Amino acid sequence: MTGRPAADPVRDPWRDAMRLALAEADRAALAGDVPVGAVVLAADGGILAVGHNEREATGDPTAHAEVLALRRAAARTGEWRLTGCTLVVTLEPCVMCAGALVQSRVERVVFGAYDEKAGAAGSLWDLVRDRRLNHRPEVVADVRGEECAAQLTAFFRTR
Repeated sequence: MTGRPAADPVRDPWRDAMRLALAEADRAALAGDVPVGAVVLAADGGILAVGHNEREATGDPTAHAEVLALRRAAARTGEWRLTGCTLVVTLEPCVMCAGALVQSRVERVVFGAYDEKAGAAGSLWDLVRDRRLNHRPEVVADVRGEECAAQLTAFFRTR
């Protein structure tokens, strides 16, 4: 036994992208906002856009990391349909962000920490996989989940 954790073929491919999302979340915390960060990856794995919560900085209640990253990715591609793209985010998306994910037609959403109070990708609600909707992205949960949760916990301890 080597002492290394077993490989996880579902979550391991997203660990590096989640590291980038965690760095974005740090930027939000430095600005006094809840530390949530997001990265949109193109179908080939390249980074299209990043975002972090900017509600406090902008006074905009919709300035969640996911929404900002999706807007920037759409602007960069010139398309609102982000077919084939993956959104990686440190916290399970809320209802607003889950709706934006469905509307943008991303292929998958990868998140770190569950949000038992407002999550809409499997914990409180499961909007992204609702069979009544015309698009249902794949969901990969708990990627670096402990790190993402610890970042949020540390932020709220100081509040």
